[in-house]
Amino acid sequence: MRAEDLERVAAIEREAFTAPWKEETFRTLLGRPGAELLVLETDADGVIGYTVMWCIEDQGELANIGIAEGHRGGGLGNLLLDRTIALAVERGVRSLYLEVRESNERARKMYERRGFEEIGVRRAYYDDPREDARVLVKRL
Repeated sequence: MRAEDLERVAAIEREAFTAPWKEETFRTLLGRPGAELLVLETDADGVIGYTVMWCIEDQGELANIGIAEGHRGGGLGNLLLDRTIALAVERGVRSLYLEVRESNERARKMYERRGFEEIGVRRAYYDDPREDARVLVKRL
């Protein structure tokens, strides 16, 4: 991810989430040690997806993943997730964690197909609406 991608990334973030990160949040992560920010782009549409992951020693957290609304459901989330997992392996991550809304069945199935396993629940983790998060991990 580059500084010139941030406006589009923030727009996708607003489409995808009820409590979106601000553009400045992404900006502060650029260049931060351990932070990995990836974008998925096409020639026709530019940036259509992104992930944010941070790595600390042998643990990683997939903090954010988003696909532009017109591009969802076609496997691009899988592609982006696979690339993020590969990057985690390159960085020496052995356990990759994430939280996902309990009601987000599509994402939960995607993570399950990629070998993530549920290890816990964070009660009332999300706002707007208030909802539990499922905590998942993939051993790499």
